[in-house]
Amino acid sequence: MTDPTPHPTPRSTARPAAPPPTPPVPLAALLADRDLGLRRIAGPPDDGSQVVHWVHTSEMADPYPYLLGGELLLTAGVQLSDAYADEYAARVVEAGAAALGFGVTPVYDTVPPALVEACDRHGLPLLEVPPRTPFTTVARGVWRLMAEARHRELRRVTQAQQGLAAAAARQDPVPAVVRQLAVRLGGRAVLFAPDGAELHTTGRAPSPGART
Repeated sequence: MTDPTPHPTPRSTARPAAPPPTPPVPLAALLADRDLGLRRIAGPPDDGSQVVHWVHTSEMADPYPYLLGGELLLTAGVQLSDAYADEYAARVVEAGAAALGFGVTPVYDTVPPALVEACDRHGLPLLEVPPRTPFTTVARGVWRLMAEARHRELRRVTQAQQGLAAAAARQDPVPAVVRQLAVRLGGRAVLFAPDGAELHTTGRAPSPGART
């Protein structure tokens, strides 16, 4: 008699790869996309720090060896069972995935309660993917949000370069450039002399700890 329970491969000691240089997508932004219809049903409250760096689809019993970290992992639960739900969620968290997206139908009509409980227990955000939303549509939504974020970042950098170039062309270029730096960084900018004296300073006053 065969054992139907999937057994994970030995645990790896390899660290997840560094995330790509593209801007990540806030999980909240993905959930706010009404065209996708994603619904968060488990995991810790979103404090704004939960982001997705890429999307990966896998029906492997143990997806750990195929994850780099930061993914929204999509699955229909082909090899998932109630007995294995806790181990599965633990392995996804161990791999460094950002969230788990579970597609209802054709394998399951609803997200298995055992998986919901396991994701709550291990602090893994769990998203319900409705039948009308193919996994490729979810991936496309993530890439679109990434492209929009990248465009905003490029525009911000271009505007900063133009502002600094205009400041450098003024009759008093040094204080003008320092002011532009403070504005573009949203903080404080200081030009120090070789002896440590502050020649020009502008922007928000630093806290005592930051000044030290």
